[in-house]
Amino acid sequence: MSIVLLGSTGSIGVNTLIVAKRYDIAIEALVAGNNIGLLNEQISVHRPKLVAIANETDRSRVNHPNVLCGKEGILELIEKTESTTVVNALVGYAGLAPTLKATELGKKVALANKESLVVAGEFIDMSLITPIDSEHFGLWYLMNERPLSKLYITASGGAFRDWELDKMKDATFSDALKHPNWSMGNKITIDSATMTNKLFELLEAKWLFGTSNIDAVIEKKSIIHALVEFKDGSTTAHFAGVDMKLPIAFALRGTVEEEILPPVNLLEAGTLEFLPITAERYPIWNIKAHILQHPHLGVVVNAANEVAIEKFQKERCSFFGMSDIVLDAYKKFEVLRPQSIEDIIEIDKEVRTYAYHM
Repeated sequence: MSIVLLGSTGSIGVNTLIVAKRYDIAIEALVAGNNIGLLNEQISVHRPKLVAIANETDRSRVNHPNVLCGKEGILELIEKTESTTVVNALVGYAGLAPTLKATELGKKVALANKESLVVAGEFIDMSLITPIDSEHFGLWYLMNERPLSKLYITASGGAFRDWELDKMKDATFSDALKHPNWSMGNKITIDSATMTNKLFELLEAKWLFGTSNIDAVIEKKSIIHALVEFKDGSTTAHFAGVDMKLPIAFALRGTVEEEILPPVNLLEAGTLEFLPITAERYPIWNIKAHILQHPHLGVVVNAANEVAIEKFQKERCSFFGMSDIVLDAYKKFEVLRPQSIEDIIEIDKEVRTYAYHM
């Protein structure tokens, strides 16, 4: 077996290579952004046939004879490779086009890029998608084709879950990156602080499992990732450590019959508590019910959110200002209904332009 790995130098990419090495899965191609040093280390270990990077200016620094560059280079790489599985761990909207290209070619996509389904779930063949995500993996693991009534995913609450609301108004970008439970990339950590990440996961779950009857709650220890409420009145929960190698292993292999993570020690875990997600602390939650009934508006939320994060990082808006930008854009564009990928591309551009000038 061989795979193509998009986003090899990020947290998911690094863990994917660990799993691939464990199971002797060949790496046909690697795609990375700006971390050329780590990419070169990965090239020396895994010896891919093809490599793609974000910027043409970095080409000479890559220790490989076959280097493609930019967005078109990534799509060309997917076309040229023979692997039937593509792991898409790219960050943000940039991950959509590769997902569409891979599924168009009939390849299976092990998907860590949330934005693909958030923005264009309606136009993606779900039979080719396996999510690399603790929450959706947990839901899949629990369901077992039994009749269910409701799905739940959990949230850590992000960097500011215990802050006083008045103090949150002055929170900085660096404050928002101090996640209490894990260390991942900037965007997902900011999205965790605003709860946008969890809103995206609800949208993903809608497309993956075909239901809008789904909700999220805060579980601060990040030990329980998902719960399924069945029609018989019982509820089951998925416990696992905070480690993406478990969903990655299942995504690549289908079945796993050996220990990937140490089991959760219930006595060490101690008391577990579930808390509501409130719109006062997480204003994005104001649109949760509406967007689950109108999931095509994910393109609006994603575009506005990416602009808002950039503004927050550049100190052009406050922490709560990010939510203001997203909610304003959502209201402005809520009547739009994309009928094609081309429509999504145009709406994305229009929303970004609007959000930039707010």
